Amino acid sequence: MTYLSSSFYSKETTGDRFRALLARPGILPIPGAHNGLASQQAARAGFDACYLSGGAMSASMGLPDLGIITVDDVAFFIRQVTRASGLPVLVDGDTGYGEALNVMHMVRTFEDSGAAALHLEDQILPKKCGHLNDKKLATPEDMAAKVAAAAHARRHIYIIARTDAAASEGLEGAVARAKLYIEAGADAIFPEAMITEEMFREFARRMPGVPLLANMTEFGKTPY
Repeated sequence: MTYLSSSFYSKETTGDRFRALLARPGILPIPGAHNGLASQQAARAGFDACYLSGGAMSASMGLPDLGIITVDDVAFFIRQVTRASGLPVLVDGDTGYGEALNVMHMVRTFEDSGAAALHLEDQILPKKCGHLNDKKLATPEDMAAKVAAAAHARRHIYIIARTDAAASEGLEGAVARAKLYIEAGADAIFPEAMITEEMFREFARRMPGVPLLANMTEFGKTPY
């Protein structure tokens, strides 16, 4: 197996490798890879990173995407993907599996498993897939505390704060939350469920210089 050889691994941390990819001009495409074999296909297709979706991991276990899987379940998937492909992997951290201390535990577990980046969302449990309606949100301050906890716990992992506020608080609310999360220590923002291209462009205009994650899907409310 390739991963058994030390030459398979970079001397750089996965977080630093991910940052180097983002520093290149243009958009970084990150395909979903729900297991090791899919991540190998992504690497062979020429992609430089891959993404572990909470929805995909849940579905592969025969479970709905409602925050049921655990941090240890996700760590198993991270190890699969990194061992199989060697690609930096962005991981869906859902709501952090609890409050601030749980978020810190998640960061340590994800880093120890080989993750390069994660995104953390501002829903409360039971959380829903980002494309569903009637999502319930944490207060901006509670989410900012989680982001700060994640930043305090990390050694190198890249932290993306996701906000689902557009549907319930409008663009103004989503932008206000995003600014607070950046101040708390997030490296980038994931504005979920933007319903038009113009809405996403306006969000980007109001967050100058902040890297954004766009969720491109064939279904749901995010047509990018």
